[in-house]
Order: sequence, then C-alpha cells, then structure tokens
Amino acid sequence: MSPFLSDVPAGLLDVDELLAQLTVEEKVALLTGRDMWHTTPLPLRGIPSIRVSDGPNGVRGTKIFDGVPSSCLPCGTALGATFDPDLLAKLGQLQGQEAKAKGAVAVLGPTLNIQRGPLGGRGFESFSEDPVLSGLLAGHYARGLQQEKVAATLKHFVCNDMEHERMAVNVLVTPRALREIYLLPFMLAISIGDPRAIMTAYNKVNGTHVSESKGLLQDILRDEWKYDGLVMSDWWGTYSTTGAIQAGLDLEMPGPARWRGAVLSHAVMSNKVTVGQLDDRVRNVLGLINYSAAARVPENAPEEQLNRAEDRALLRRAASESIVLLKNDDNRVLPFSKGGKTTAVIGPNAKTARFCGGGSASLLPYYSVSPYEGIAAKLGQEPRFAQGSSDHRLLPLLGDQLRTGTGGEGGGKGGGEGGGQRGFTWRAYNEPPTVVGRRPVDERVLTDSNCFFLDYEHPDLAPVWYCQAEGTFTPAESGVYDFGLGVEGTGRLYVDDELVVSNVENQKPGTTLFGAGTVEETGSKALVAGRDYRVRVEWGCSKTSKLPSVPPVGGQHGGLRFGAARRIADPARAIAEAAALAAQVDQVVLVVGLNGELESEGVDRTDMGMTAQTDALVAAVLAANPNTAVVIQSGTPVGMPWIDQANAVCQAWYGGNETGNAIADVLFGDVNPSGKLPLTFPRRVEDNPAYVNFRSEAGRVLYGEDVYVGYRYYDKTKTSPLFPFGHGLSYSTFALQDLVVVDQQQEEAGGSNSSSSSETSTAAAAAGVTRITLQISNTGSRGGAEVVQVYVAPPAASSVGRPVKELKAVHKVYLEAGQRRSVSIELDTVLATSYWDEGRSQWCSEAGEYKVLVGTSSADTPLEAALRVGRTRHWTGIKP
Repeated sequence: MSPFLSDVPAGLLDVDELLAQLTVEEKVALLTGRDMWHTTPLPLRGIPSIRVSDGPNGVRGTKIFDGVPSSCLPCGTALGATFDPDLLAKLGQLQGQEAKAKGAVAVLGPTLNIQRGPLGGRGFESFSEDPVLSGLLAGHYARGLQQEKVAATLKHFVCNDMEHERMAVNVLVTPRALREIYLLPFMLAISIGDPRAIMTAYNKVNGTHVSESKGLLQDILRDEWKYDGLVMSDWWGTYSTTGAIQAGLDLEMPGPARWRGAVLSHAVMSNKVTVGQLDDRVRNVLGLINYSAAARVPENAPEEQLNRAEDRALLRRAASESIVLLKNDDNRVLPFSKGGKTTAVIGPNAKTARFCGGGSASLLPYYSVSPYEGIAAKLGQEPRFAQGSSDHRLLPLLGDQLRTGTGGEGGGKGGGEGGGQRGFTWRAYNEPPTVVGRRPVDERVLTDSNCFFLDYEHPDLAPVWYCQAEGTFTPAESGVYDFGLGVEGTGRLYVDDELVVSNVENQKPGTTLFGAGTVEETGSKALVAGRDYRVRVEWGCSKTSKLPSVPPVGGQHGGLRFGAARRIADPARAIAEAAALAAQVDQVVLVVGLNGELESEGVDRTDMGMTAQTDALVAAVLAANPNTAVVIQSGTPVGMPWIDQANAVCQAWYGGNETGNAIADVLFGDVNPSGKLPLTFPRRVEDNPAYVNFRSEAGRVLYGEDVYVGYRYYDKTKTSPLFPFGHGLSYSTFALQDLVVVDQQQEEAGGSNSSSSSETSTAAAAAGVTRITLQISNTGSRGGAEVVQVYVAPPAASSVGRPVKELKAVHKVYLEAGQRRSVSIELDTVLATSYWDEGRSQWCSEAGEYKVLVGTSSADTPLEAALRVGRTRHWTGIKP
C-alpha cells in the first residue's frame, strides 16, 4: 500500500500528501494519457491508471479495431425525441454497467452540442436544438451513469456544432447567444447530474481555442459555476503547453504526450507554469481517480460482454419510444394489421440495420436487427421485398456478409451451405504477399470490414507491416456486383484471385477512415446467385503509401474499408418493379433515409436531401399504394418533396441494437408512438436559420442567427417549417385543460394569487418556484403517452429583443384510454424568466408580466396563463 494512504479511507489517494511528495516530472506525467484510453499510472506512488471509453451511443471499450461488442443505444436525437429524463437515467445506469464490463470508469458522453442547422455531420449525437431539453436529458443521463460510480463526461464544451475545419474554425458568437443557447445545456446538466468530467471542444470561440480559453474554463466553469471535476481535451485537441495549463485543461488526451512531458517540465522550470498551477491540474486528475475507486473496476481489467435480457428490453423500449409519428392522415393508415393482410417491405434501408451514425460514436453491437427482420418476426412470416433504389455513396460494408468457410473448392457451386462462421479471416504479417511461406503474427475472425488500426498493438509487429482479409461471399441474386476499397496505406481486392480493385498507384485523398484514407476505388464482376466466391484483400500499412498522412489520426498504422453491392443496372426499372410490388399488396412499409456514412464525425452533409433515386422511389410507391408507411432513418432532418402525397410518415432515427424490432412495434401497434421532434424539420435547407453561416469561411464561422436557433427563429420570422419542434402524433388523442399557474411561496403563505387559462389574475412571482398544474385526458381508444411542453413568453415591454417563447419544462405522462390525470410541474421562476444581460455580464430576470404557454409542440400551445415577476433580479452562478 502507498505510504500516502494512511490518513484517508482505504483505497483512496491522499491528494494533499501526494502533491507534497510528487516530483515535477511525476506530476507532469499524470497530466497526459498513457495511450488512447488510459491515464498514466505511477505504481511506486500507489497511483493506478484508469480507463475511459467512447460513449455517446454505447461503451466501445479500448478498441476501435476489433472491439468487444456492446449495447448500442439509439442515437442522441432519438434519445432527445423521447422527451423522457427518467428513461435517460435508466439508460445512463445501463451504460455505467456496460462501462464496468469494459473495464472503464469514465464514459466520454453525453454530447450536448446544439443542432443549429440540419447539416451537421455529428448532429445525430446531440439531443436537441433546444438548450433546456438538452441539459435536462444530459443531467439525468449523467445522474444514472454515476449511480454506478462511473464518471460522465459532458462534451464538447463548447460550440462544436459542425465538422467543417473543426480543429481550426473560430466560432464568432455573441456573449448572449453563448450563454443562452450553447453554455446553458452544460450549466443545467452540471446542476442536475454533477458530471465528474468535461471534454473541451476542438474549435476556437471568439478567437481562442477552448482548450486554452481561461474565460471559458476558469472564469465560467471553475469560478462562476464552481465546477470541481476534471477537464480533459478532445482527442488531439490540445494545442499548447503553457496556455492550456493556465486556462485549466487538466488532462491531455490521448497519450503519449504531444504538448506536455518534457516540454511542460521545462515550462515549470522556467516559471512559465507555476507549481501551484501544476498542482491544480494534478489535483483534478487524482480526484477523478479517487471518484472511480468506488466503481471497483480493477486496473487494466479485461473487457467483457453483458447482453442481458433486461438490457435488450430497455433498449427496445428506448428505440420504440423515440420514434416520431410525423403524419398519419385521419389515423387511417397506421397501425398496420399483423394478420389477414399482405405486406411488402421496400427500400434501400429495409434489409440493412442502420443502428448508429459514423465516427467515434459507432461501435460493434452485440447484435442488430434490420427493419425487414423486425417486421418478419412481427408477422411470423417473410414479407415480400424490393430494394427499389440504392442510397450509398460508399459501397455497403461486406464483412458481415462473408463467412470463413466455403461450400466447394474455389468458386465452385456452394449454394451458401458451406462451413465456417459469419465474417472473414484477418491475418497480420511482417512480410508483403509476394513472400512465399510468410507466417502471420496475428490472426482473427472479424465481421466489420471497416478496419482502422489507429489503436492496434502487437508486440511482434514490424514498423512496416501487412494484412490479409479473406472470406467467402455467396450472392443471393445474380448480377454485376461493384466492389470498393478505401485505404490508408495500399491495397488490392481480389475475387477468386482475379484483381478487381487496385488502390496502390495514383491514390487520391478521401473521406474514408475518419478522413485519413483515400477515396473508394471500385471495380466490378458478374456473379451468379448461390455460388461461392473467395474475396481477398491484400493491404500494406500507411508507410507503404506515397500520400502524406492526415493529422491527427493519420500516420499511425492506417486501415482499410471494403464493401460491395449488386449494381442496379436500370434504376428506373428497379423503381417501377418496386411500385408494381406495392400495388399488389394491402400494406407497404417503405424504409429510406441516411446512414453512418452520410452522417459521420469529420464531415458535414452538403445538402438536406436523400438521393434523387430514393425520392423517386418514394413518390412511385406512394402513387402505387396510398396505404404506405414511409419510415425515415436519419439523425437529422431530410427533405421530403413527396410529403403531400404521403399518408403516414415515421421518423425512426438510428435505433441501436433494437432498430428493426422497435420500428415493427410501432408500425403494427404493439407500441403507441410517443416520440416528439427534438429539432425543427425545415421544408428546405435554405429555410433554416444557420443556412448562410454553416461552414468555416477564412477560418471562422459567424453564429449570425444569435439566440434565434431552431424554433426560436421560425417563431420570430413567422415561418412555418415542415414539422415543428416538439411535434409527434399518437394512435390516441389527448386533451389538455384547466391550466393554473401559482407562485408556490405565496400559496404556502395562504395567498390566492394565481393565473389560469380562464382567469385574468396573475401570480406575483418575485422569486422562488412557480407551480404549474393542468388536467390531461386520453380521449382515444388506446393507452398512450403524451409530452406536456411548457414554454415561457417574455413581457411585451422587454428591454431586449427575445424569442417569442422558449421551452422551460417537459413532462411525459402515460394514460390508459379514457383516463384523466392531474399534472404538476415546477419551474424555478428566476431561471425560467432570465436572459443574459451583456451590459452587466449577468443573467437578468426582468420584472413584468410573462405568459406561460402549455401544449404538445412549439406550434400547438393552446393553454395560456400569466406570470408576473415583481422585481428585476440580476444573478450569476450555476443557478439563481
């Protein structure tokens, strides 16, 4: 046991004693990671290494390449669509348990960045365009996660709201918008969930990178909000030595150090960084280590799987409750019948499980269920199917369609009945494929053919190394198949030893492999259904390429990505065949949308549309059969030029492991939809408030919409979006009535000041808590849930321009058919009425008469009552 543990509880570090005894070099070592996922240990001082793991959609563990499978949550916007803090707490607790199984004591999530426009490549990770909803959900998620003594890490602090030039862009934002829109979710989440870590954003804010911004990290986070947790950089998001330490960045990630190490020791020696500043940073690292001790996760623990029945049930509930019923004309289309009617499933997303977006949020799930599989299980039989169109820009990954055995020798008739297991055999070598008799240094069976070796390690690996991926492909349909290969390094793809794709000479930089890889080179070959084909990729590491490495992730080892798909030779004919099938059945599920290739970390979308072929497919199927439910899978809005012809539309997001089952549950009525849009869906990309300011121009982006983000903009300009914030239908109908707004302090004192939708008196709320009560009734024939949304409108004579109304509270309530319940919601009066006063650099709750608006979306607030604030109050801090 360390000699410094005698005066503190068993298992905890005596931080003050350690700070007195550690050398400068030891303190410096603690301020950077040991590797990608671990902090640096000091065994002689009794200081262990702790493990962190990516976590927006699930806990990946320590491996980007060949990771241990985990539970995959619905994406951030899907979770936002639940409008359910209690559900988020349950999911957070599950993630805490998954983290322990993976040996991690800190999860890098949730993501609180604001969806200020529909094109953000990473928008699917975030909860909402609204700061209150984002902060509320994140706070409860953090609370659930930390019930397991696993630290939540709020990210990315702050204004990392697009991917274009994300490490260099300077976000120009007014102090008021910064406070009211972008910092507010972090402020609320900290006050609710007390997360033990925060990750800084890559970008600059008003001229300074966040990781070295004293104004953000010290003045606001530490001094004003009194935050006492750890602040870490995003991966390779540290840009200085002295500046970052002085600003308050505790931990540089990942390791080994780029900006610290000997450079920081020299800065301390030369007094550019004081020992006191160094100690402040070390104290927070040791504090997180002490916090994590209660999780009882052994140092360098092996990674394990859970995949329990109760977890699968919770994931299915979360995915189904996230689905938003956008349209269901006259309640005539949905829910579909499970028996007595013929069903077709159509669309490019139907047989592929789009379970999460791309980038660091992606992970290897325990399992995934496609919409087709979920519907087939629900019906008890295989529905009829047509793909109709393709939606990929990169060819779909091939790995999980391969198997390691063959049904016959080299391309003989196998009929798909051969031996082996799902996936392909991967081998690493220190010699190129031209060396006869080379022996592998590593061998594995993989299912993911997007192999990025960023964190791959093997003790016998040479500086220049090679790998081979090999498996058997048995096509279900005859036709010409396109094969694609993107690499960081060099590679060739063979089918039955015939070279089909070469990505060796004349390589071009592309977007594969987190932007470190080449464009996808393609080739084609005619294949026969039911026949076995041997697919082989020969690859050389990044050092075999003539292309320069792409920082920060390029140049480590490299990687490869290979995929394939049957070519739709005649797109118009394929659409016509799908429409013909639709006309032959009673009901159609049409599954379209985006995927993790189109919505991914590192690159923003260029437009809001799906492919032209997909839109043509939707229009043709709708014309052939009006009894069609269009199911959209995306993390952010897509264009819907066919919306007026559609009778039923569902927004299904990326639903995690249970994607297909959840879609089937809602479509066939086993779950009554209750999801609400956590962001506004514009009719056109040009209509959204960030349209003219959504990319880095000369190294900066202007947040020109100021505080008018999302529905605030549409309200202010009186512009009707395609679907408003908070919108979502049900198979039931609900009635809200009898709104009463009461200042609780006055009520407890025996006063009668209150306001209701049928009275003209007002509640005199000078400070304290405002209580809102109303009655809600389920007037339909099915049990279901409704989300009561509370908005506050400013005084007519406000001293500054303010949004027409702003969301301040949500309450999700389940009612059986015919049931009536009373709902009570409490608001912090000062917080709910405050704006940021730039003249004073303080929050201001301005005296005057406010309106409390209650309804079921930002465009539907039928109940209204007055709320009077008796005096103006200025304040600062984490809460009034």
